[in-house]
Amino acid sequence: MESGFEKLLVYKKAFALAMKIFELTKKFPKEECYSLTDQIRRSSRSVASNIAEGYRKRIYPKHFISKMTDADSECSETIVWLNFARECKYIEAENCIDLKKSVIRFQTY
Repeated sequence: MESGFEKLLVYKKAFALAMKIFELTKKFPKEECYSLTDQIRRSSRSVASNIAEGYRKRIYPKHFISKMTDADSECSETIVWLNFARECKYIEAENCIDLKKSVIRFQTY
C-alpha cells in the first residue's frame, strides 16, 4: 500500500535514481567508503526524502517551498559527486552523463 507521497511520479523517480546510485557505488573502492560513496548516497537519497517531507507539509506553502528548494539543492550536490566519481574513473563518462540527465530532470519538475 502506497502512502500519498509514494504515489508521486517525481518521488518514484527520485527513489529509483537513489537506488541506481546505491548499486553503482557498491563498486567504488573501499577507501571511498566514508567520503565519496557516503556523500553521493546521502545526497541522492535526500532528494526523495525532501520530496516526501515537502508533500506532508504542502498545506504550509513556505515550508513546502523550502523542502522543494532543499530537494533541488541535493540534486545539484549529487551532480557534483557524480562529476568526482567520473573524474576518479569510478564510473564511465557515458554512465555519468545518463545519471546527470536523470538528476537534472528533477530540477525541472
